[in-house]
This record gives sequence, structure tokens and C-alpha cells, in this order.
Amino acid sequence: MSSKVVLITGTSSGIGLAAAVAAAQAGWLTVATLRDTGRADALRKAAAEAGVELDIRQLDVTDEASVAAAIDGVIADHGRLDAVINNAGAGHLGTLENESVAEVRKVMEVNFFGVLHVSKAALPHLRASGGRLITVTSVGGVIGQPFNEAYCAAKFAVEGYMESLAPVAAKLGVSVSVVEPGAVATEFVNNLGLDLESEVAAAGPYAEPLQVYVDRTISQFLNGAQTPDEAAESVLHALTAARPAFRIQTSQWARDFVGTKLADLDGSAVLGLTGTWVG
Repeated sequence: MSSKVVLITGTSSGIGLAAAVAAAQAGWLTVATLRDTGRADALRKAAAEAGVELDIRQLDVTDEASVAAAIDGVIADHGRLDAVINNAGAGHLGTLENESVAEVRKVMEVNFFGVLHVSKAALPHLRASGGRLITVTSVGGVIGQPFNEAYCAAKFAVEGYMESLAPVAAKLGVSVSVVEPGAVATEFVNNLGLDLESEVAAAGPYAEPLQVYVDRTISQFLNGAQTPDEAAESVLHALTAARPAFRIQTSQWARDFVGTKLADLDGSAVLGLTGTWVG
């Protein structure tokens, strides 16, 4: 009961896995959650190699009953909750004319409403502990990116929600931060579950700009991506720093990229940049 307790969502791979191991190494009692505990082998292996123990539990961020059960279980077993790291999310590639509104809603359900489900359930306990609410968003939560309309909309929504919540939560003793990675060499892209060649072939009038975008993005992930461990260092900073900033980028590239938007009053700099991504 003496260790601080952090719950992390989406820990089967990538940043979530690395953050769970890093938090445990930093002395936190780490509750590592994932939608399907059958996919926890990599997480268990990483913890064993690091010589740390994790409390691995099931949590589906889109299922309010699953969220409530997980949070209640942590309080019942550990007596407290000092931090939550909302990391679970899902990528999406598409553009408005070629996808249904139902598909867009599904992206919002995972990437936005999932964050709200977990945060709402955790807040009473974070108030009690004077804790921290940390959400892994994306540079795509600041700059809209071609063929990522739904994904960026969800991440924009998360950033707006948390930026609005932060001063309110601070009055009640809860620190709120968002962590903004750029390209990270994780399973995230693979987890899109897309046959990119088929996607381009079926894109109709959007085929040429989509192919240019796909080629650029694959090159970026292959040649300029951070490792999950590097990105997780920023998550750990948000968890452990005396007074973490609200907005934390995970690399100099991400800081420069986000800075373009924050200094761009009329949008011309951003659209001049992202326009080159589609030819």
C-alpha cells in the first residue's frame, strides 16, 4: 500500500508496453491493462527482462463496464490510484468521401470516448491522491494530416478536452498532461490492418495523392521514427516530474512540428507543409 499506483491502458506493445516497464523500474506499482490479455506475452517478456513485476489486467476502453471493473479492482486490491496514463488507441487511414460516418464514429469511440471513460472513472481516486491524469495523444492532435481526418479529429478532441479540463482539475489537486509523439517505430502502423496496395487501388480520384502520402509515411517510419523506449521517456517525465507541463512532445522533431501550428495564426504554414505530403 506504500507504493504509488499507476494504471496504463494499451500496454500490449509500443509506447504503452515501454511506459509500463519504465514506470515499474521507477518504483511505481504498475497496473498494465490491455483489451485482450491473450496478447500479453510481449509485455510479460519485457517485464521479465527488465527484472520488474507488473499487475496485468483486462480493460477495454470502449466498454464502460470493463473500465469500471478494472478501476474498482485496482482500488480493492491496492487501496489507491495515483496516476492514469491513457495510451490505448487505434490508427485509421481514410478520407471522407471514401469512408462511412460509422467508420469515423468508431475511430472516435476508441481514441476519444475511450479516454473519457477511463478518465471519468479514475478522477475521484486521483482527487483523493492528488494524482496525475496523462494522455498519450499525437502530433496529429495539433496538426491535421492528410488521409488521417478521423484519427486527427479524435486526437484534436482529446487535446481540447484535456486542455479545458486541466485548470479545473488543478483546482482539485489533479495534474493533467498530454504527451505528443511523432513517428514511433511500433506496431501501430501494422495494426491498421490495411492492405495499402488495395487501398490505393480502390481510392478512385484520391489514388495518386494517397500513394504519395503512403510512400512518404512509410519512409518516415522507416528512417526517422523514435523507438518506443525513447517516446516512453517523455511519458515517464509526465509521471514523475515535480511540475510537468501540460503539453509534452517526445522529440525535437515533434517540438518543431507542433511549433509550426502554434505559431501559425492563419493556417498557411501548416497547409503549405502538409500539402507537400500529397504531391
